[in-house]
Amino acid sequence: MSSVLPRYDPARSYEWNYENAPLPASLNPGDESPIPAGAGSWDFCGLKVDSPLGVAAGPLLNGRWILYYASLGFDVLTYKTVRSSRRASYDLPNLQPVRIPAPLRRPGETLPAEGAMRGSWAVSFGMPSRDPSVWRADVEATREALPRGKVLSVSVVATPAPGWTVQQLASDYATCARWAVEGGADCVEANFSCPNVESCDRDLFQRPGDASVVAERLRAAVGQAPLLVKLGHVTEPALAAALVDALAPHVDGLVMVNTIPARVTGAGARLMFQGQPRGVAGEAIREATLEQVALFARIIRHRRLVTRIVGVGGIFTSEHVRQFLGAGCHAVQLATAVMVDPAVALRIRREWRSPA
Repeated sequence: MSSVLPRYDPARSYEWNYENAPLPASLNPGDESPIPAGAGSWDFCGLKVDSPLGVAAGPLLNGRWILYYASLGFDVLTYKTVRSSRRASYDLPNLQPVRIPAPLRRPGETLPAEGAMRGSWAVSFGMPSRDPSVWRADVEATREALPRGKVLSVSVVATPAPGWTVQQLASDYATCARWAVEGGADCVEANFSCPNVESCDRDLFQRPGDASVVAERLRAAVGQAPLLVKLGHVTEPALAAALVDALAPHVDGLVMVNTIPARVTGAGARLMFQGQPRGVAGEAIREATLEQVALFARIIRHRRLVTRIVGVGGIFTSEHVRQFLGAGCHAVQLATAVMVDPAVALRIRREWRSPA
């Protein structure tokens, strides 16, 4: 594999990166190294895969980005969150490096901006989406182009208007999920958490009753396809138990953690992003994510459920993967790591197969 692989450019806009996706690595001159086989036997919510390595929705702007990362050793690819109507991305910066003096364990902290990426950044996209006619066609073409053994998941979210009821919210989620499955998605991941938007879907994971209503409608929309729900940061055992009870009857898996919100200060200690919190991702949240995975895993075991957990948050190495699997994860998703180092899955696979 060539020493320098194309990667997402944080200095350029979301639109530029969308339009300038790399070719699959096998089509780049000199990139002919085979992908190391995964160690062990794996599945993703019942779908056979070569490894538990996945990419979270954030880096996978369209099908071309998905095919690129599929060629670099990832087996579960999550199409970036789509909507029932077009939504533009927030302006730059979309990925603002931040300084983390200690692991981030609670929301609401204020962090200083960094000039260079040192493992963690504040994410500010606002869940943009192409028009449904565009992303539906792209999902279909992507599934046709993906090699066998690769799983295409599509992340969906509602686009609520002010005053919507939970039933209207559920209907919009379900519409996107149905379109995704009709386009060939192997599974659907419903985003119940985004700290970077102001609409009622941002904290759906904190309202178990409403989350159950939406999940039930999603299940009806996707039929037998695996259904997962992405959660935000949860530390209270009572809320975690209520979420498991609300969602387990309808979903196959829970994905966690969708960043931890914090405010960011720039030059002169002035608040960035109009003073609004942004989700922090990367190394800063790994310990909090592992704690949350362990919490949910205990509850699921206690209730003797088969609900799967997919871990995401600060995973960079094969040792991190082992930690997440050991804490109770069925699979993992990487986001920050793949944007920093597109060859990370190849490295992890090689480390798995090397003598201890």
